[in-house]
Amino acid sequence: MANTESVSHDSLVVCACGGQDFTARDAVEAALLRGDLGDLWPSFLQRVAAEKQADESNLDLDEEAMDAAAEQFRYERDLITAEETEQWLAARGLDLDDFTDYFTRRIFLQSMEEEVAAEEIDYPSAPGDLRQLFAVEMILSGDLDRLANDLGWRLASAAATAADTVDADDMEAERRQFFERNALTPEQLPEWLQKIGRDTPWFEKMLRMELEYRRRAESLLTPQTRKREMALLRLPLTRFEAEVIELESHDAAKEALFCVREDGMSMEEVANEGRYPYKVLSFLQEDIPEELQPRFLSVTVGEVLEPLPRGDAFELYRVTSKTEPHADDPAACQRVDRILLHRHFSELAARHVETRLPMAGIAE
Repeated sequence: MANTESVSHDSLVVCACGGQDFTARDAVEAALLRGDLGDLWPSFLQRVAAEKQADESNLDLDEEAMDAAAEQFRYERDLITAEETEQWLAARGLDLDDFTDYFTRRIFLQSMEEEVAAEEIDYPSAPGDLRQLFAVEMILSGDLDRLANDLGWRLASAAATAADTVDADDMEAERRQFFERNALTPEQLPEWLQKIGRDTPWFEKMLRMELEYRRRAESLLTPQTRKREMALLRLPLTRFEAEVIELESHDAAKEALFCVREDGMSMEEVANEGRYPYKVLSFLQEDIPEELQPRFLSVTVGEVLEPLPRGDAFELYRVTSKTEPHADDPAACQRVDRILLHRHFSELAARHVETRLPMAGIAE
């Protein structure tokens, strides 16, 4: 088990607004109240259970997998040396023990052949040391970056809004949604708050922030603004459907390409004959690696692209459809909504919120 004293979610400041500091605990528990922790907490409990089970069974850790995971972590954060890694950890109140234990839990869970039975305990009822360990996980996984970003957007919304603009009926509706989401009654609220060390004023403040954030978001995401943004993003949101064959070498890929182009065989026939993996994919232009995007933009429907490298293997693509974004495409609409929200709330947060936690970056 990690050294849970190396980081305190009560003291690690992630942002400030209106002269008040907000900590990792604030970001996590604001997400808890909103119902935005999702699978983060149960997944964490699974990893803790896997580590415990491995300790009890005296299982050996896969050191090669451990090294690979740690190397990938450092690569993604551009941490070249051990000293840079230690500095990154120290800036977040962590040490190398936290770093090692973080990957240990993940690798043991991946190696468990049987299902791991995690402790069934909700976040408010969990002991303090378990919640502290969860904070360590959130920092190292990067999930705290997102939760801090979400909190910052809501703080900015509240800071930019006059206090007397909140409608009482809307607040009551927000309370009802909280109680329904958490299967609580109003009478049970004081006990729920006591478990996480919060009070009623905090609860009301969080509800007001969420109400104002959602009201602003809904005013942004109108059919007109979505249509305008989608027109601007016509190329990156173009959707492709393609047949794909995975091949072990460039020579095998060139031979498969010849069979399709010259012999008139279908992609599936070539895959079956050579016993190659075959699949049908749907993806957006912006999901394609940047260096390959021009090749897909210029392709015509029905055309087979030259073999594309993928790791040590190659892939053969035949584009079967190419569709510009439209309002009925859920993936395109989600991308447009994220861009609109990110643009507005990032600008708002830049005026009202000061980021304190060194983040790896928040994706749109």
